[in-house]
Amino acid sequence: MTAPARTRSSADLIRAEAPVLAHNYHPLPVVVARAEGTWVEDVEGRRYLDMLAGYSALNFGHRHPVLIEAAHRQLDQLTLTSRAFHHDRLAQFAESLAELTGLDMVLPMNTGAEAVESAIKVARKWAYEVKGVAPDQATIVVAADNFHGRTTTIVSFSTDDTARAGFGPFTPGFRIVPYNDLAALEAAVDETTAAVLIEPIQGEAGVVIPDDGYLAGVREVTRRAGCLFIADEIQSGLGRTGRTLAVEHESVVPDMVLLGKALGGGIVPVSAVVARRDVLAVLRPGEHGSTFGGNPLAAAVGSAVVGLLETGEFQRRAAELGVVLRDGLASLVGKGVVDFRARGLWAGVDIDPAIGTGREISERLMREGILVKDTHGSTIRLAPPLTITGEELRSALGTLEKVVTQEA
Repeated sequence: MTAPARTRSSADLIRAEAPVLAHNYHPLPVVVARAEGTWVEDVEGRRYLDMLAGYSALNFGHRHPVLIEAAHRQLDQLTLTSRAFHHDRLAQFAESLAELTGLDMVLPMNTGAEAVESAIKVARKWAYEVKGVAPDQATIVVAADNFHGRTTTIVSFSTDDTARAGFGPFTPGFRIVPYNDLAALEAAVDETTAAVLIEPIQGEAGVVIPDDGYLAGVREVTRRAGCLFIADEIQSGLGRTGRTLAVEHESVVPDMVLLGKALGGGIVPVSAVVARRDVLAVLRPGEHGSTFGGNPLAAAVGSAVVGLLETGEFQRRAAELGVVLRDGLASLVGKGVVDFRARGLWAGVDIDPAIGTGREISERLMREGILVKDTHGSTIRLAPPLTITGEELRSALGTLEKVVTQEA
């Protein structure tokens, strides 16, 4: 009889990755083998409360039964045709997503970075064909400290040296202005401007929330200048902040909205550019595409995600539990927490550097059974699944208090 295969330990699996995987990430030393809801389990059977949710890709938790059922059902029918042919799931996906966002047309892609790249192409083509910008002169205004992805074009307008260094030459055509500065934004916009591309809340920068009125101001500047407003809602959208889209906090309707992460339900990569009809109408057959973009499996899961959001349940949960999160963090200010920024179930927490770096705090929380992720300096991000219970959230906040108030 063949002996059963021995389960490799977390330490063994981590060591095994080093010689065969590119070192483009520095993950926490936990090896997840199973997950359900808000909880994950490592190969040794230790359980952790997931307070990161795949950077908002898991807004509905791990293996949400509605999404898993939709995926299983589609797997038994059809997974891929390419866009060389029509398939029976695409229209429903596009119709429901357009209705959810209050826009007209959908360009389905796979990853968030693909959605951003697609929006850049569409904005430039719109500028030449509709606005009348001279050929190859279109500019796009972006914000400092942005994070829109890591392709060569996108890092061309990043201000993060780690993302840029060693990857030039960079793509021209972008103007960078300070985030949350309407005067600087307006000064950068001119007759060559195709679009203003911003995150309604800057996630990678540490969940930076602009002043009230900023998003409405961006909408007004772009309207007066006759250019497009592109809102990158890849992390902030689909319920995370207590609204379907973060721009809804200021009743703003952009010309283009970029979605990803949660749109795939944590099952498959799904992204989309959702826009006004006259904007996406500049694309013609052969000018842009993706073999897997809008594939039947992605469309089935994406439609199920939209169905969950149509009830408003997850938006309400994020808003209600967001109060618990905000109050809990407020009680820690001056007790190991220097400051925080929170909207819905999303927060950036600045830890006193004397206590530890964001990485060190994340590792201490991991040892206590809580998974978070650091960003710049001593800041950690909290973005639990929207399915988290009040009891689980309060327990996580209690653990954070224990970690930041104990001796380093």
